[in-house]
Amino acid sequence: MRALSSLRWKIALTTTTVCCLVAAALGILVHNVVARQVVGEVRKEAARDLDHALGHYEYGTAHGDVNAALDPPGLPAPLRALVARGRTGSMVGSHGGEPVMWAAGPADRSALAVWIPYGNTRERLRDIDTAILASAALAAGVVALAGLFLADRISRRLATTAAVARRISAGDLDARVDFPADAGPDTGAEADPDPDPDGRRPRRYRDEVRDVAHALDSMAASLQERLEAEKRFTADVAHELRTPLTGSLAAAALLPEGRPKEMINDRLRALHRLTEDLLEISRLDSGVERADLSRVELGRAVERAVTATRLPAEVRVVRDAVVLTDRRRLDRILANLLVNAHKHGRPPVEVTVEGPVVVIRDHGPGYPAELIEQGPKRFRTGDPGRGRGHGLGLTIVAGQAAVLEITPVFANAPDGGALTTLRLPVGRLPETG
Repeated sequence: MRALSSLRWKIALTTTTVCCLVAAALGILVHNVVARQVVGEVRKEAARDLDHALGHYEYGTAHGDVNAALDPPGLPAPLRALVARGRTGSMVGSHGGEPVMWAAGPADRSALAVWIPYGNTRERLRDIDTAILASAALAAGVVALAGLFLADRISRRLATTAAVARRISAGDLDARVDFPADAGPDTGAEADPDPDPDGRRPRRYRDEVRDVAHALDSMAASLQERLEAEKRFTADVAHELRTPLTGSLAAAALLPEGRPKEMINDRLRALHRLTEDLLEISRLDSGVERADLSRVELGRAVERAVTATRLPAEVRVVRDAVVLTDRRRLDRILANLLVNAHKHGRPPVEVTVEGPVVVIRDHGPGYPAELIEQGPKRFRTGDPGRGRGHGLGLTIVAGQAAVLEITPVFANAPDGGALTTLRLPVGRLPETG
């Protein structure tokens, strides 16, 4: 049923249905015209025989070589009634069990009728109907196949465009449809002498599917250029800030001890961490980061990572597992999640390891709905005027998790609190050689 609901089959079935309706209408029209013509010829022949018989009857001579009789028993009642009103007419009936064309007219107070065989005419009409039906069926079949072929071409091109759109939405900005610049008439295109929008090449045909594909490619290229420009700008700003910040930190260390020195060092360290986070995000966005995979006992690795943060958290290993991961990147992910839990949530913070799954939970207000639906967004804060969020920490978590092929799931616990689930890959190390 899903196949029949696809665009390809919808177009093919619509084309076939329209073809069948047109063929039926034309078949009925042709049948009526041909039948009227053929039957009209037989009626004319019967009328000539009737005139001939009436002439002989008037002069009291024999009817000659025509089949004629006064008030024959097989004369149809409607024709007999017509003659009784003084009129002549003809109609199809039977005589001696055979189909005939009757023609009758008034002769004194009787009906003089003639009849001619009608069997050959009826067979001729049947042959014509069979030919019309066969032609209609053949035309419907040919149109159905042609419609299916064209619909398949259109459907495959639309499916390709949709697949590329999904790849772009998943983050693959290098994906392109790359349809040919010119389209032929076999794709359902219409003649269009206008040039391409960029003016580079004239087009003979207008192809809406190709136009959609080119618009998608253009949108992806524009989006990619903007994102690359944003990444370069962020990396350049962070890189340029790193040197003066390092110098400022060194200079601040020479200040005399006291509250002013503590405040300056605190702000400089915060700005330095922000700069390092921006550089890390730039590296993750560039796609150059590669994981140094090794087999790790997850429970012990999580305990060591939590201890290294010096933040209070309860670690519970329900079931340990050996996973394939990068210890340094895993430590970075767990540290950011713990910092986020203490900064935006409330204690107690719980870390649970069950097989290859790690769950970090706090008991605060939980994640905002925007973060759960759309994922972490950089430079979002808890300021209501700027939109709720959790800064750069979770953005780095998502980036490092992508390097480790982990999909972090952000949710809220039923009884309150933010809940982050990490499922680590379990497998064998890739062979090198």
